[in-house]
Amino acid sequence: MTETDPDAVTAEVRAVPDAPYPAHWEADVVASDGATAHLRPISADDADAVVAFHGQLSDRTRYFRYFSPYPQIPERDLKNFVEVDHHDRVALVLWLGREIIAIGRYVRLAETPAAEVAFVVRDDHQGRGLGSILLEHLAAAARECGLTRFVAEVLTENHQMVRVFREAGFEVSRALEGSTLHLEFDVASTTRSREVQLSREQRAEARSVSNVLTPRSVAVVGASPDRTKIGHVVFANLLRGGFTGPVYPVHPEARSVRGVRAYPSVTDIPDDVDLAVLAVPPDEVPGVFDACLSKGVRALVVITSGFGETGPTGLAAQRELVTDARANGMRVVGPSALGVINLDAKVSLNASLAPHLPPPGRVGFFCQSGALGIQILAAAAERRLGLSSFVSAGNRADLSGNDLMQYWDTDPDTDVVLLYLESFGNPRKFARVARRLARRKPVIAVKSGRHVAVAPGLAGSAQPIDEAAVAAVFDQSGVIRVDSVDELFDAAQLLAHQPLPPGPRIGIVGNSTALGILAADVVLAQGLFLTRDPVDLGTAAGAEELRAAVADLLADDQCDALVVVFVPAITTDPTDHARALADAVRDAEKPVVSTFLASEGVPEVLTVANGHDGGPGRGSIPSYPNPERAVLALSRAVRYTQWRSRPVGDFVVPEGVDVDAARALVDDIAPGPRTVLTDEQADALLRCVGVVVAPFRRVRSADEAVAVARELGGAVVLKTADRRWRHRTDLRGVHVGLTESSAISSAYDQLVELSGADEVYVQVQTPPGIPCVVEIRDDPSFGSLVSFGLAGVVGELLGDRAYRATPLSTMDAATLVRAPRAAPLLDGYRGARRADLPALEDLVLRIGVLADAIPEIRSLVLDPVLAADRGAHSTGVTVVLGPPPGPRDAGPRRLR
Repeated sequence: MTETDPDAVTAEVRAVPDAPYPAHWEADVVASDGATAHLRPISADDADAVVAFHGQLSDRTRYFRYFSPYPQIPERDLKNFVEVDHHDRVALVLWLGREIIAIGRYVRLAETPAAEVAFVVRDDHQGRGLGSILLEHLAAAARECGLTRFVAEVLTENHQMVRVFREAGFEVSRALEGSTLHLEFDVASTTRSREVQLSREQRAEARSVSNVLTPRSVAVVGASPDRTKIGHVVFANLLRGGFTGPVYPVHPEARSVRGVRAYPSVTDIPDDVDLAVLAVPPDEVPGVFDACLSKGVRALVVITSGFGETGPTGLAAQRELVTDARANGMRVVGPSALGVINLDAKVSLNASLAPHLPPPGRVGFFCQSGALGIQILAAAAERRLGLSSFVSAGNRADLSGNDLMQYWDTDPDTDVVLLYLESFGNPRKFARVARRLARRKPVIAVKSGRHVAVAPGLAGSAQPIDEAAVAAVFDQSGVIRVDSVDELFDAAQLLAHQPLPPGPRIGIVGNSTALGILAADVVLAQGLFLTRDPVDLGTAAGAEELRAAVADLLADDQCDALVVVFVPAITTDPTDHARALADAVRDAEKPVVSTFLASEGVPEVLTVANGHDGGPGRGSIPSYPNPERAVLALSRAVRYTQWRSRPVGDFVVPEGVDVDAARALVDDIAPGPRTVLTDEQADALLRCVGVVVAPFRRVRSADEAVAVARELGGAVVLKTADRRWRHRTDLRGVHVGLTESSAISSAYDQLVELSGADEVYVQVQTPPGIPCVVEIRDDPSFGSLVSFGLAGVVGELLGDRAYRATPLSTMDAATLVRAPRAAPLLDGYRGARRADLPALEDLVLRIGVLADAIPEIRSLVLDPVLAADRGAHSTGVTVVLGPPPGPRDAGPRRLR
């Protein structure tokens, strides 16, 4: 694949001064095999490494790249390769350790917005998706530098390179010129290219987690013969858990640990090592890391504490460890991690400090705190809730909950995902990944720390989270949010063992009137419906009566789920009743929950063996200590089913939206730390996305107000230019429905007296409607949130606002305008005229596109928007611009 001769670039293009080194282009990336590498712009200091890289290419690869043997790089060419301006001539290099493994570059074509692109991957690293990664990052750099198009010349026999371009998701045009294919495509991100990019990201990150959870061999560094040491505990757990591969203890002095030969260093182990567990003092970690690097270890689990949680020095050491690991192809769990567990019988990995494990099952669990992880695993074991895999990430310096969700998305052994989150590392990515995963598998999350600061160990990798933002994103993403570990397991044991409820109609059967009534109260309180009055069988009911009553309700088409509240008499053996209940429920397509014997978990008598170890499998009936918890778990399953059955909607750009014009307007303004737009600027910005504020004029005298009103025509509104009073109709800051000159003059005088300023706005009177507020609310973690609610003091006082994170789908827009508690007022409440809800949906979609495209918008408030029976009319807007709040979940693939 050739590229333009640098001498052909015109003097005009060369006159562009060298841009500063673009440090923000640097990235840690994950290859398709799950290993990592470091990508950065090339520099003149890389010359020797480029020569070494070139020398390791095969003759065939050189021929494909340069259309000639090109055995050596001439000094002149080497200078052109490494001396770039980071604007018209850009080169990116992928490093693995101290070696370059791939290079990509583009050169702007003379006097055009196009550039010729080329890249080459070292032979021993081809087939790892590195070409696709380079192409994504080069395209992002080109867009940033004002380029719009890439061209490439590729030999027709270079099938691998042609495939990279063809499968990138861009619209590629091809022309055959002899033995060469001429390729051209726009570098703008498209829906298809974004889908391809995210699909590759998911596969690569899932593979990197698989490298951690499915190692062929494990070394425990710090595996001491002393039973009180954590290294001994991890090593003993690996042996006790029956890991299917070899386990190597590493200790500088011990000859053996628990009867297994020990090695002084990882490098002394004669066989390959996939996973290393580090349980050594923090000052020894760098030396151990170097040994693991020499050994070719693919992943590290760092049990050792004393890093980010200790302060700035520890945090710097933690970042250095992760940076070095990623640059050398490794992922890191921890530091301060409890460890990792994979209960698949083909692996049987317990590389953790946990003394008690739950049975194998189909639930994946991620948490951060090690101490909490031990408690969680013990609780799961007590409830007999089977897990497929478990990761406690500690300080979460590298591997995170987002990575685990990517893995569980396509893991055939995981049906339900549990998350205990103390903080978010990349909240925007969490929202995106969770939304996709929840469409396939239930995601249940506890988000702790609502009212406290982030733990010190997570401060270096966490973002501050606003509670309203968390609630909005969880709701939008389909994540089932719970408030405690008990509620987490309550929902999990239902979703892991029972089918999803097809609807909200609940049947209740039992042998206690009091328990039946209590269950019915909770059903109604949760917004569900009763199929019929609770069926009370009486305390003396036999097993056959229970079976018949349960079967009858399950056969009822009006019943979507069943609650069994049954506590046999003290003198009654419950075994027969349990068998009867299990027999009635067998193969049912509706979920059943119980309070059988008031036990917690899955009782042995209600277990359907999973076929592997006899643990609870699909069809087992979960039991709860009381009806409230049983019904609460069921209500969460109902709401999740309703969310999943809703269409996703389409991510569309409404007609008349010109994002480029909005971008240009903001660039011209050049916002500072906090730039409040004038009303005219705000109006112009909204018009870029097809939102029109009712026409207005500024006036400074009563006579001018009358003249402008005549010019605008029809009824007008007068309001003070002072933003403090502009929406205060209760204080007469707004005068509406004015047609007579005397009324206009009088209103002008009153507004001047109120504000103390002679400037007043005269605005066209819009059709009457229900006043609403549409707002862009900037969250430093999740990015832009679009909020909607009815305007007025009461709505503000009660906080009756609904939120959605951008980007908004058509379904997001439809649910947003119907989400506030006062929303029925828009839909004909008590016979009132219905507002134009489709017009409101269109409005919030346009505002969502603007928020997503212009991250400099820190605040935008449309107040009021009058929702009429035809149309939604904006009458006032305030916009504040500032620096973008941080990295966005967009652009080419990269690790946090």
